[in-house]
Amino acid sequence: MNALYTEQLLPIGGRVTAECWFAIQTLPRFEKNVARALQEKGISTFLPLFSSRHTWSDRHQVVHSPLFPGYVFVKTAPVTDLRICVLRTKGVVKFVGMRGSGSPIPDEEIDAIKMVLGQGVAFNSYPYLRIGQRVRIRGGGLDGIEGILVSENGDQSLVVSVVLLQRSIALRITGYHIETA
Repeated sequence: MNALYTEQLLPIGGRVTAECWFAIQTLPRFEKNVARALQEKGISTFLPLFSSRHTWSDRHQVVHSPLFPGYVFVKTAPVTDLRICVLRTKGVVKFVGMRGSGSPIPDEEIDAIKMVLGQGVAFNSYPYLRIGQRVRIRGGGLDGIEGILVSENGDQSLVVSVVLLQRSIALRITGYHIETA
């Protein structure tokens, strides 16, 4: 999950169009099926998962669940043919954004989520924040990640957000050097 995607340029009708990240809303519990189906169509997807240990009366099992339930990220050019291909995938509800056409998500937001997951840092789901100071981690395995600095019970945490979805994750940054972004 720590592999970063490179931006691809697609020739569309005599012009070159850059691929962008978009969020798509899925039917409940269809995230993995949608991601798999889109990958089979040759569309780049990102479905961030987290692992948790579940205990039933007869067994223990590690379950991989979507970090943002109901959403999958796709990297595609903003052209009608590709959007239709995505929308015709079983389990896809719509692109997230204005009038269902989708709003691009900055690469930095997706890269930050990938880096946190790739480093294996402990994190918690966190409500989306609109206020707070934006900071950047300097040094260590999380160098360059930007987010909002918050403090709970004296512990400092960095909130990394996907603005379009209004979803966030929080990780403790005690011991990391931070600076204002």
